[in-house]
Amino acid sequence: MEKEKRAKTIKRTITGVVALPVIAAILIFSNTLIMDIFTAIIACISMYEYFHCFKSTKKANPSQYLGFIFCILIAFMHFADNRLLASIIIAIIPISLVILFGELVLSKGKKTFKDIAVTMLGICYIPLMLLYLSLVRNMKLENGLNGKILIWFVLSASWGSDIFAYFIGRHFGKHKLTEVSPNKTIEGSVAGIVGSIILGIIYAVLCNTLWNVGINYILIGFIMAILSVIGQIGDLAASSIKRFCEIKDFSELIPGHGGMLDRIDSIIFVLPFAFILFNLL
Repeated sequence: MEKEKRAKTIKRTITGVVALPVIAAILIFSNTLIMDIFTAIIACISMYEYFHCFKSTKKANPSQYLGFIFCILIAFMHFADNRLLASIIIAIIPISLVILFGELVLSKGKKTFKDIAVTMLGICYIPLMLLYLSLVRNMKLENGLNGKILIWFVLSASWGSDIFAYFIGRHFGKHKLTEVSPNKTIEGSVAGIVGSIILGIIYAVLCNTLWNVGINYILIGFIMAILSVIGQIGDLAASSIKRFCEIKDFSELIPGHGGMLDRIDSIIFVLPFAFILFNLL
């Protein structure tokens, strides 16, 4: 058992070392179109994993076509004017419900309310949340901060928090955090929050030194703590879905990390709140 855990840790580390430069290059150097294509690909893979876990375990029969349509459309929606964008986002929910209930009526009993609920949750959970990846990356604040700088606070609050929580929880965790994910501990959760704050402040010092943007260290520490908690809720949300479907991971796409949705489950929760809180900087 210990050998398996060690092997998994090695896989996680190697995958992270290989993937980080690729992700960094896309986030820093790609233009808007490439970034949108990147977001759409992530959304489609995650949506497939989400739908597959319900269909393969026969827990529900979601309408996959609608989810994939929105994964592609939503990734490019930020090209619209901000007012029009808000109207489109709000309209997605009633439009989806009309389509899904219309499908239920015409399906002659093949579709159920549970199928509609699972499909609707998927649309809100994945493409709508991932829309904020482009919105955060395109942010421009008055003090000179922009999205290419700010996005690394998001990664520190999600992946950084996850790393601290994983290693501290594994070696020192004794008190279970929740039954939703029995392996998570209170010690690991606290470590994730503290680690996120430390990473955020270190990065803020770097930003202030290189670009003289004047980030307040107390404020960014407070923001990072909030984002870390939200990221952990996102992780537990994914765990609750997997627990309901009685699966360990959404897929085996990423060695040592499971599926794409396993890897971004915390980020997609953090992004909308980061977009709101970064305006305080």
